[in-house]
Amino acid sequence: MNLSIDSMKTLSNGVEMPRFGLGVYKMTDREEAIQAMTHALKTGYRAIDTASLYENEREVGEAVRASGIKREEVFITSKVWNSDQGYDNTLRAFETTLENLGFDYLDLYLTHWAVEGKYPDTYRAIERLYEEKLIRATGVSNHQSHHLERIFATANVKPMVSQIELSPQLTQEDVRAFCKEHDIAVTSWSPLARGRLLEEPTLRHIAEKYGKSAAQIIIRWHLQNDLIVIPKSVTPSRIEENADVFDFELSLHDMVTIDSLNRDARTGADPDNFAF
Repeated sequence: MNLSIDSMKTLSNGVEMPRFGLGVYKMTDREEAIQAMTHALKTGYRAIDTASLYENEREVGEAVRASGIKREEVFITSKVWNSDQGYDNTLRAFETTLENLGFDYLDLYLTHWAVEGKYPDTYRAIERLYEEKLIRATGVSNHQSHHLERIFATANVKPMVSQIELSPQLTQEDVRAFCKEHDIAVTSWSPLARGRLLEEPTLRHIAEKYGKSAAQIIIRWHLQNDLIVIPKSVTPSRIEENADVFDFELSLHDMVTIDSLNRDARTGADPDNFAF
């Protein structure tokens, strides 16, 4: 699989989304966040994944403007939070997100969680934003296959991206297969399982073989599984390390070995059982 930091995933509507980007969850210190995002853009990252919940959309906008990179060359994702869901509320929340970012459009807008009784209407609002060309692609986050089927029942346009928690210990093969069947690109959040896999013996053994870190092995595994991956870090050296995954390729044997680490182990909430 010939990949580079500039590699794109073509979404079902033809929009190209970077396969590799920066997650910015819990980047709450203003200066630290701007410095991390600016450094990532300087390193070659061309995608930033934020959300209204993260309270750093303003910093994302500032970092993009400070980078000197053209707005259209950076793919920005944000999400509508649970308390803002429903048709009208989502449209209002999007206006706030756009104002915070200081942009006149967003590349991708997601429903953050499938709030019962609200998420179909939330997605309907996202469809309207797409029709009005205020977003370039539609999507959802933390939705199971049955949530997507419920959306399909009323949607004019299927979600183009589904963002789910995914790591070698949570491979989510059933959801991935469903998304592949319906031409929905999958983005992995918490791809390193919030760091708890970095000392995993099998991954460390594979890392030694390639002269890479365990984090780099995991990120490469995501990429070779045709997943979009958004590792998060505020540390400049780690931001660079996470991007240094395009000069090697994992063997099929090692890919299968990493697949076998699955334990269905989440670091976050279960999309079928969350209380926020």
